[in-house]
Amino acid sequence: MTNPTASDRHRFHSTALVVAFALMLTGVVATGRSSGSELRRTPVVVAVENARTSVVNIFGEKPADTQEERPVKGMGTGIVVDRRGYIVTNFHVVDGVSEINVTLAEGDTLAAELVSSDSLSDLAVIKINARRPLKEITIGTSRDLMTGESVIAVGNAYGYGHTVTRGIISSLHRTVQISDTQSYRDLIQTDASINPGNSGGPLLNIDGEMVGLNVAVRAGAQGIGFAIPVDQVMDTIADLMNTQVTTHTRHGVETAEGEPGQEGIVVKSVATGSPAGTMDLKPGDRLTTVGGSRIHHRLDFERALLDYRPGDSVSVGVVRGGAPLSLSITLAKADQNVDATARAIWDMFGMKLRTVPSDRFQRFHSQYSGGLEVTDVRAESPASRQRIRRGDILVGMHVWETTTLENVSYILSNSDVVGRDAVKFYILRGGDTLFGYLPVSGSVRR
Repeated sequence: MTNPTASDRHRFHSTALVVAFALMLTGVVATGRSSGSELRRTPVVVAVENARTSVVNIFGEKPADTQEERPVKGMGTGIVVDRRGYIVTNFHVVDGVSEINVTLAEGDTLAAELVSSDSLSDLAVIKINARRPLKEITIGTSRDLMTGESVIAVGNAYGYGHTVTRGIISSLHRTVQISDTQSYRDLIQTDASINPGNSGGPLLNIDGEMVGLNVAVRAGAQGIGFAIPVDQVMDTIADLMNTQVTTHTRHGVETAEGEPGQEGIVVKSVATGSPAGTMDLKPGDRLTTVGGSRIHHRLDFERALLDYRPGDSVSVGVVRGGAPLSLSITLAKADQNVDATARAIWDMFGMKLRTVPSDRFQRFHSQYSGGLEVTDVRAESPASRQRIRRGDILVGMHVWETTTLENVSYILSNSDVVGRDAVKFYILRGGDTLFGYLPVSGSVRR
């Protein structure tokens, strides 16, 4: 055998390269055929798949104002925040709706009831009786959002359920005036398409975590939508799902979110004589577990207590001064004095009131120290005849502020009011302060 010449070696290497390239190309094609679906499963696809079953479509019907008008059909989106059927959406989606229907991702349609709402933050909690536990949305944080990062919106756009749009965060901390009666502060601005019907749906980051709740599209603008930061949403929903509202069970703890990376939530205050007060819980303590459930957000604390009733004893894990403690809280029935005051206000005026936490109130109305939200108005009642409506905030009666139900009780029993035919009231509606007169004499409706 003779040694190959330089020319032979060149031809050999050239042929080998061609064959190798052909094999590589064949491999790419073959690989593409076998794993093309994996290449197409981008982070966006995965994020949507993980969140989809936690998103619901909401359809409602608002009664007509006159007999000549037809009922108005509305739509929106909701997000499952608890497996037992609790769903968060926008207040304006369910405001004045006589019948709320929820369609799950699987196609089942169920009737829903309004649990509680907050017109200031435009948030509401509704509940369905699901046949099986629902999948809760994965909660992220809005603390570390970055302008320019990718986000995904999911919602019931124009009635087309589970519509997915993608964009970026265009800006943060926006103040937006949507109408004469509704304004928002500290919103996320995005160019992900948000259309009518998207309200109440999640804004997701690329990891599929909820970082905002879609709330509005700017009329006349192209590619500009807004979302409430998820940290604000979680804070408000924790109040709306307080056990005193959901199960008429009192614990007496006011909590706050912990610092980033800190375990549990922080005890802000403990009501004197409450179940929490008798268990020696102290401000500054960190709650880490309730009934064996880990606590990461304020909402987790309220959710962990949903299955307990007055008289039940619940184990609570606490960290105090860096040392873990194991305590027990025996829940009590909601304050009967507050319940009696609420019933009297309903009987006399025909409206139900709910305290708006001062920190959330200040976020929207700094000129007042607090107020009571109107959550229901009885037809043909004095409140109805004064055109008070659900979502209004009662901020004063006569010469006093109304920040708690006890304030109203004091005012109605005060000598300056007793014997009058009517008492002047002040309400906030959007950015306006309105006033009128409610009768305080005569028989009380039972």
